[in-house]
Order: sequence, then C-alpha cells, then structure tokens
Amino acid sequence: MYPGHVHHGPDGRAVEVHTPTPITPAVVTPAPLVPVQPGVVPAVASVVLPDGRVVTGYAIDPVQPEPVAAKPAVSRTAVNIALGGIGFAAVCGGLLLLTTFIAALTALITQLITLAAVIFGGWIAVQVFGTSGPKGGTTVNIRRAVIKRNRFYN
Repeated sequence: MYPGHVHHGPDGRAVEVHTPTPITPAVVTPAPLVPVQPGVVPAVASVVLPDGRVVTGYAIDPVQPEPVAAKPAVSRTAVNIALGGIGFAAVCGGLLLLTTFIAALTALITQLITLAAVIFGGWIAVQVFGTSGPKGGTTVNIRRAVIKRNRFYN
C-alpha cells in the first residue's frame, strides 16, 4: 500500500565547498586642507567692549538663510480632515435613507403577504362552507334508525 523506504543519503558525488574570504575595508584618508585666500581682503573691524577691551577682527557678512516657502493659511491636513468629515456626513445621511427604505419595503412585503393569506383563506372558507347548489353524490335521509346487536336497521 505504501512505497518502500527510499534512501535520500549522499549519492557519492564530490562536493566542493566554497569559503568566502572577507574583504578588508579600504582605509579612507581625509584630504589635506589647503588654505585658500579670499578673492578680496575684508576690512578689519575693531569693537570696544563695555569693560574697555578692544576686539579686532574681520567683518563677516551674516549668512542669509534661504527664504522659506510661504505656508498656506490653512494646513493641508486640516483641509483633508474637513473634507473627510463632510464626506462622512454625506454617507451617513445616505445610509440612514437606505435603512429607512429597507424598513419600509419590509413592512410593505409583510402587509402584502398578510393580505394574500386573508384573501386565500376567505376563498378556501367559501369553497368549504358555501352552499352553491347541489353537489354530486347520494343524499340519504335517515328518519328512524334502530341499532340492535351492532346492526343497523332502518
């Protein structure tokens, strides 16, 4: 019923093992700093501190940062949240109308089934209990019946 045991051992072929050799990271030497003379020699400025010391040095123009892009009056996140709220309100109204419609449809179907049951039941009652003329069969009028010893005598 079951196949015999199959041996899945090594099949005698030569196996070649590869051992990776690590790569030594390259040593990065920083480039030597070469002083560069400015194109124009800045003017020397001296500042007298309140305690009487004098500090002399070159005047450096302050670095002007790049202008920041103007922010909109309302953040994009706030706009997205507001639009989501409007969409949610619209969907809720639609869902409310949908559930109202389903409830009304269920009530209508229930009333139609009840009406059909009343009409069909009335029709059956008229068929069973109605006297719409002679029916087929034999009519037997029993005037005086006598039963003696489990026998019926007329």
